[in-house]
Amino acid sequence: MTTYARRIGVFSGTLLVVGGIIGSGVFLNPAVVAQRVGTGPYTMLAWGLGAVIATLGAFIFAELGARAPSAGGGYAYLRDAFGPLPAFLYGWALLLAIASGATAAVAVTFANYAVPLLGLGAGSERALAISAIGVFTVINIIGVAPGAVVQNVFTLLKLAAIAMLIIVGLFVTGAPDPVASAVVAAPLAVPQGFFAVAVAIGTALVPVLFAYGGWQQTNFVAEEMVDPRRDLPRALIIGVLIVAAAYLLANLTYLDSLGVEGLAASRAPAADVMGLKFGDAGRRLIAVGIAISTAGFLNLVILVTPRVYQAMARDGVFFRRLAILHPRTRTPVAAIALQCGWSVGLVLSGTYGDLLDWVTFADWIFFGLTAATLIVYRRREARGAYFLAPFHPWSTGLFMLAAAYVVLGAIVSNPMNALRGTLVLAAGVPVYLWWKRGPAERDTGGRPDA
Repeated sequence: MTTYARRIGVFSGTLLVVGGIIGSGVFLNPAVVAQRVGTGPYTMLAWGLGAVIATLGAFIFAELGARAPSAGGGYAYLRDAFGPLPAFLYGWALLLAIASGATAAVAVTFANYAVPLLGLGAGSERALAISAIGVFTVINIIGVAPGAVVQNVFTLLKLAAIAMLIIVGLFVTGAPDPVASAVVAAPLAVPQGFFAVAVAIGTALVPVLFAYGGWQQTNFVAEEMVDPRRDLPRALIIGVLIVAAAYLLANLTYLDSLGVEGLAASRAPAADVMGLKFGDAGRRLIAVGIAISTAGFLNLVILVTPRVYQAMARDGVFFRRLAILHPRTRTPVAAIALQCGWSVGLVLSGTYGDLLDWVTFADWIFFGLTAATLIVYRRREARGAYFLAPFHPWSTGLFMLAAAYVVLGAIVSNPMNALRGTLVLAAGVPVYLWWKRGPAERDTGGRPDA
């Protein structure tokens, strides 16, 4: 029987964590946080609290990975702790919208930045997005080692882009360009009193925690790590700390260069910072960084997520073909191809944005549920893991509360999207029941006399 090849060490695992968290958000979206809190110190406080919560999440997933280093990560933990149905719904949401939708959306974002940089004609974005999905799919079909190498290169380049932004923003003076200088900095409403500040920080945490999400994806490839019980916890903790430092320094850069009012008014803070220093050349340079960052995130999703579908098929609740690993490359070729095909279909249909909006809150539902599996594992066996999450169960409870808050915030901000997302999840229940009938019953329509 063909098994996964153990090719990922601590270095590659750490860069997978970093690459799974950092996309384009740190370059574009911090303005939302500044708008919601109104001051520089509160902006940094929100990002700092996000770093703490992300670190708690890394501790939780580190122990889970050390206890159950299985392909599929969260899928395997949910299955072992709560049964196959919630685990299936997690995989269902990943395939239908969360991972495939993110693949499509990030591919289009990459193409929007890459097309002008490459000098391609207007209207070629969709073709380039599909081509990017295809290229990264082929790389990851060839083997986990090539996929990890490509990921390492892109992650190091995106960290270099963030480092360049920070150094330029904090230490370089230059002639501002007209676009950056024209940013209208309207006065902000500053919350007064403990309750108002707490509410403002709470609302700001929703986009902050979404920006910090993604470290859990490295757990999907636990079976392909050289020593997952030792290396996965180290990769998770080091990777999250690297991202936390990058996010905090990037936001400090935005505040120092633009001020809190300018940051809140900016549609593209990173571009505005670079424009203030180097004009159009700076904007083009950071556009290259964003294109690299989105390409790296695209490769990461294609690399790790199909392992969930392979685990589902191995458990007998999905297409049997997906459970097969290629005997030479030792990769789940059919599972990778399935996600590629669905993602390309979403790009062509243009529906990926709607799907992502509908189920974004579901990602944090499963974050919270997966954290809760640690309580179950600890009750079964208090010790026995290479790594134990510090301050459990208090740290786990705090992380679950943060996840619940993000879900509640998503529901309150757009209840119709949450309803549609709930219906998408609910649609997975009859699909799961159909798969559980077994091949014979499915082939005969469930008739015992067929």
